[in-house]
Amino acid sequence: DDGSPLGSWENKECAIDALAQAWSVLSGVATPARAEQVMDAVEEHLIRDRERMIRLLTPPFVDTPEDPGYIKGYVAGVRENGGQYTHAALWVVRAMAALGRRHRATALLEMINPVSHASTPEQVERYQVEPYVMAADVYGNAPHIGRGGWTWYTGSSGWMLRVALESVLGLRAEGKTLVVAPCVPDDWPEYSITWRVPPLDADPGDDTPPADEETRYEIHVANPDHCSEAVVAVTCDDDPCPPVDGTARVPLLRDGRTHRLAITLGPVPEIRP
Repeated sequence: DDGSPLGSWENKECAIDALAQAWSVLSGVATPARAEQVMDAVEEHLIRDRERMIRLLTPPFVDTPEDPGYIKGYVAGVRENGGQYTHAALWVVRAMAALGRRHRATALLEMINPVSHASTPEQVERYQVEPYVMAADVYGNAPHIGRGGWTWYTGSSGWMLRVALESVLGLRAEGKTLVVAPCVPDDWPEYSITWRVPPLDADPGDDTPPADEETRYEIHVANPDHCSEAVVAVTCDDDPCPPVDGTARVPLLRDGRTHRLAITLGPVPEIRP
């Protein structure tokens, strides 16, 4: 490793890499304007809607004098060498959501969902692996474009869950706060989530006695005006909880009870002077 750049426009091979693009957004390193340019480049060069895949890099390594490591040993378009590396594909979706590209993030998540690769006999013939588990990679080189690679052996399954739950549906825990910040398209009328919080041992810094049973949050998100820009109303157990910066934020309790969280989406409220 002599410090030579990879994933740079200066490179004839691997002129763009999804890892660098997505993480420049997720890490906050890119300025807002630069972040938009970064993901526009991903759209142009790495996302292939027709083939239903998000490439890790392009062009693939073939005869570069650089030594990128073991991925150069793969045939061009296979696995990390220009195919879809599903970890990176999911980080692209997460970056899209982080920029507020709600419709695109949801569409890309659906696109790389393995179930969507086996909807027809033709898709089954092309994909050739189980559609009910994540594939670590998808081939991007003819005649095997769209063929799934390793299955049952990828950490991208965990990232699929996190990206779907946290980045698109918008549900996450921040310390003792439950946050719901949806990033869904305008045409979603509603969705519901059951969030289970396991009981914990007694916390010396908390006067609340620990519960013996799990705590449940029954969350319903409604989009009556077909505009999902922001959270505009929240109630928890019928008590109003004003949104904070367009998100729902409520105490994350562990009291062994069931709490009902009702969230309404709508346009970003106008700021009045």
